[in-house]
Amino acid sequence: MTFEKSGVIQRENSLAAVAPLNRAPVIVPDYLEKTYWWAYTHPNAVRVFERQWLVNLILWGNFSRLRDLALDELGDAVNGQLLQVACVYGNFTEYLLRRLGPQGHLNVIDVAPVQISNLHDKLGDKRQVSITQQDATHLQFDDASHDAVMVFFLLHEMPADVRRKTIAEALRVTKPGGKVVFVDYHRPVASSPFRYIMVPILTTLEPFAMDLWNGNIADWLPEGCSYTDISKQTYFGGLYQKVVITC
Repeated sequence: MTFEKSGVIQRENSLAAVAPLNRAPVIVPDYLEKTYWWAYTHPNAVRVFERQWLVNLILWGNFSRLRDLALDELGDAVNGQLLQVACVYGNFTEYLLRRLGPQGHLNVIDVAPVQISNLHDKLGDKRQVSITQQDATHLQFDDASHDAVMVFFLLHEMPADVRRKTIAEALRVTKPGGKVVFVDYHRPVASSPFRYIMVPILTTLEPFAMDLWNGNIADWLPEGCSYTDISKQTYFGGLYQKVVITC
């Protein structure tokens, strides 16, 4: 069953879901419409990019490895509330669902209606997942409502102010002791050929990526942010990073 209320589109699959708060209608941001219409908001984008081989090719054959590195932070079975911030092309969400225990529940949010519809089509009618249209900078969930939050290759697609708000919101909705897991691009080591190959690709197609490339995810943490641990690891010659913040 589907319903729409206050700009939130959701399929009601489980009584265990963390209910979104009733807030203002969700509007697709201008930067997303203008910059990434070809990849995320146009209906034809899904037809082009929703191919497992293609998302693996875009990440130079590393999609599955990076997916599993992120999911391994959750352990073998999660019986709490998980949040995936933004839909992901490929089988990331399907594998995330496999980590749920009998009492686990997954919330997936995205600001683009096309992406919401596509994920419904991919997952079918699964009882342990709720998919809602939400803006990552204004999550419609209570404070400390989730045991873990996954942010997979999203931050590099955001302007700095949007990135900062997204990180703050991910931390806000995470329970004490819970994890926020970020996987994204990173500047490779000087000896890596991808340090030079990726610059023209990112500057042409990903105009917000280079400040993330030249900085650290920790640079965008909100002022006064409290956490118990932050760890960072890099992969594939430093082209990718995994940052885990324990609240």
